Amino acid sequence: MKTLLRKNDVVVAIAGRSRGKQGKVLEVRRGSGRALVEGLQMIKRHTKKSQAQPQGAIVEKEGSIALSNLMLFCPTCKKGVRLGIKRDAAKRIRFCRKCKNEFDK
Repeated sequence: MKTLLRKNDVVVAIAGRSRGKQGKVLEVRRGSGRALVEGLQMIKRHTKKSQAQPQGAIVEKEGSIALSNLMLFCPTCKKGVRLGIKRDAAKRIRFCRKCKNEFDK
């Protein structure tokens, strides 16, 4: 699946239970069309007893969220924006469609 989002981008959730929240992309899973975003779509996992946690534990971690529910956050516009692409000397540069702010410099 094609996507314009990359690791370490700051994104905003536009749908789902995390709508309106923003976070940094930790991982993009292109095959399934999903991404892990820091602080979004938190889920709880019950872990078994181990030497590290003799009682077992309930661990809260990030769940995956669909790429279609994410927009890149533009620091100039202060909101989620659509991206455009322009070519510059064999490089693809992503930019904000509203304010023309470049993300890849």
